[in-house]
Amino acid sequence: MPIQSLTGINNTAGMIKVNQSLKPTPFEAQQSFGAYLKDAIQDVNSKQVKSDELTQKLIMGENVDLHNVMITAQKASIALNATMEVRNKVVEAYQEIIRMPV
Repeated sequence: MPIQSLTGINNTAGMIKVNQSLKPTPFEAQQSFGAYLKDAIQDVNSKQVKSDELTQKLIMGENVDLHNVMITAQKASIALNATMEVRNKVVEAYQEIIRMPV
């Protein structure tokens, strides 16, 4: 997933001013995180779909390069593995927070 630059963004809607700096409201931060997470998962899914399409074309005997099929499959695999590791870390963090005494 490419890293997107945040420079030039002046969207202050949903921001509150605290100590001379703008901070997002909890609702705005939640919506922003949710949108980012959804985009990341859709990116992983699109890589999986592209890999499946190229693999099907190769199986059917269409004119595709084997190295492109393998590279696309490896990219999809790496993206899925990274997503699963992030999920595992989030679950571990959640379980650790649940175990904390109140």
